[in-house]
Amino acid sequence: MGAFPIILASALLMLLTLAVACGADPTATPVPSQPAAMPPAATEAPAPAATAKPQPVATQVIEGHQPTAPVASATSTPAAQAAATGAAAPQPTGAPGESASDSTATEAAAEPLDLNVIMATTVLEVGEQRVAFLLTTPTGLVKGDTEVSITPVYLPDSAVGESIVTRFHQWPYGVRGAFAANVDFDRPGQWRLDITAEGPDGGHAMQEIEILEDSSVPFIGTVGPLSENKTLGSAGAIELVTTDYSPDLSLYEVTIREAVESPLPAVVVFASPAFCTTATCGPQVDAVSELRETYVGQAHFIHVEIYDNPDEIQGDLDRAEIAPTVDEWGLTSIPHWFNESWTFVLDADGRIQDRFEGFATVVELEEALQATLN
Repeated sequence: MGAFPIILASALLMLLTLAVACGADPTATPVPSQPAAMPPAATEAPAPAATAKPQPVATQVIEGHQPTAPVASATSTPAAQAAATGAAAPQPTGAPGESASDSTATEAAAEPLDLNVIMATTVLEVGEQRVAFLLTTPTGLVKGDTEVSITPVYLPDSAVGESIVTRFHQWPYGVRGAFAANVDFDRPGQWRLDITAEGPDGGHAMQEIEILEDSSVPFIGTVGPLSENKTLGSAGAIELVTTDYSPDLSLYEVTIREAVESPLPAVVVFASPAFCTTATCGPQVDAVSELRETYVGQAHFIHVEIYDNPDEIQGDLDRAEIAPTVDEWGLTSIPHWFNESWTFVLDADGRIQDRFEGFATVVELEEALQATLN
């Protein structure tokens, strides 16, 4: 046997050894090569909806009042959270054959917007009194075409009071308005107002409030201080009595003492028209003046300027001094009070028929005055 057959046999032996080592079957019949089969089309799982990072609730306030933390937030719905953070809002899942727009409309109808509460009345105590508040949604203020009811709940024992339908009172210039109702709180402590709105801006909110045993401000049914407030006669010049740029001189004729000692009821407004934080003090004095024109000779109408030296302020409140009458009526003892208006309606005996923290409309004031005249 020549050398070539020996070399060829050795090579075949080596190939056979490699095939066995790699797990191949050297006796298998070769199969013609086939094109590689394409894998089935991958079904892409929908990406999970972006989850918005929880945002802190933005406390909304009326200027001059202490902020109150609302329980219901404008960012409490997934869509609102997404809008606040820039994330994509979760998309509604509709029924088979239902378009996305139909599903969105159905979801909006089923889930009313959450409401934020802005308390206009911050001093509340045991007894029946006016409670006023503003409502907002993520799109703006809630107006009078929405029916709003409130239910007081005493938190320590979860005692639920009677549900009360509020009334909407439009503020000057048609920009804002408040919902108000008389609520009777029978004990001091922590309470909650459960608020329900029906209508275009329907929704729900809960607002916790504190009811005091009593406050520094004279309450309904009591006789307030017999103050000797400034009048045009005692001061000698109108610029020494008020910051009002177009004052009704009839509001500066008598003192509170003189009004109480007379046989007539009285309406007394504490306000600083030129320096009010919320820009409602001037309109509040105007409302009292408008009411006076309707009830000439039937009641006394008095404006007490918040500041004792209006002629010296010159636009700089650092120069301002609080009028003694404002101290006497307890307004400066209200936590965080700055210069917001208060209005009191007194009966013929000088007892407080009603009191209004913040802006009160002519309608509200007239109803209280009518109660004293009747």
